[in-house]
Amino acid sequence: MDRTRLYRNGVLEAEGFPIDDISDHVADDSAVVWFDLCSPTKADLAKVSEELGLHPLAVEDALQSHQRPKLDTYDSHLFITAYATRLKDETVEFVEVSIFVTKNALVTVRENSTFDIDEVVRRWDANSELVKLGVPYLLHGVLDYVVDGYFDVLQTVDDRVEDLENDLFQENPGDMPHIQRRTFDMHKKLVRFRRLAVPMRDVVGSLLRRGEEVLEAKLVPYYQDIYDHTLRTAEWSESLQDLVTNVRDTHMNQQGFRLNDIMKKITSWAAIIAVPTMITGFYGQNVPYPGYGHSIGFWTSTILIVVGTVLLYRAFRKRNWL
Repeated sequence: MDRTRLYRNGVLEAEGFPIDDISDHVADDSAVVWFDLCSPTKADLAKVSEELGLHPLAVEDALQSHQRPKLDTYDSHLFITAYATRLKDETVEFVEVSIFVTKNALVTVRENSTFDIDEVVRRWDANSELVKLGVPYLLHGVLDYVVDGYFDVLQTVDDRVEDLENDLFQENPGDMPHIQRRTFDMHKKLVRFRRLAVPMRDVVGSLLRRGEEVLEAKLVPYYQDIYDHTLRTAEWSESLQDLVTNVRDTHMNQQGFRLNDIMKKITSWAAIIAVPTMITGFYGQNVPYPGYGHSIGFWTSTILIVVGTVLLYRAFRKRNWL
């Protein structure tokens, strides 16, 4: 459902009014209008564009999915593309939201209902005294919700990476192929996360650099707080990506070490078996040799086999090859 709100002098005055009334409200400098569209059609956005005078290129970007996170500036408004995210089961889900920012109107265009706009409204209502600061405060609520979602995802991924690190040092890590599979999946998720979430740092930074052109002085600390969160998001996601890479490399190294141990054991047993094979082969010649035809020959070969085998076994055990 489309949702609308009208604030006048910082006080919520009306909700649920039709789109056709937007132009009447925005004509009043004391009024602030918010309009929300979920999965709109081209006709829906055309009507909003007509009411607010939105740029055709911005409207086109709002209709096309898979835009990069960005902040575009037009003569009459700003256009922002952002991605909210959540971790569902083992999948990182992203939902695109486009935001039109005019002098006294805010329009949010959600890709689907996964973006919890009710949570944004609750944030606005929790600090209703700041609504008098106008559209920049409403925009802050949307961006704050988006960035806070990044922390929830990163915290969950962090916990799962820690579990993988613990699994590395189980008794037989080489027998756990799930480590390789999960680290590969996590690496893919983090790469996609960084591609869609980290650019929010530049979006918020651009708003801060505009200063009084966009923000009132009272709102600067709030946007600075979001900017600090985006910096932490970038650093945290980068460190997690490095950790996942380290886990994968460590697992591969452990497999290599385990293979070396196996090869040493196989080589050691082959060397031990080679001793009796060599001795019995020598005494199996069809020509006379010392002790040929006498019991002393049998006992000599037996003693050589036992002594040689024991000596090799002890030597390999001392080197931890067996």
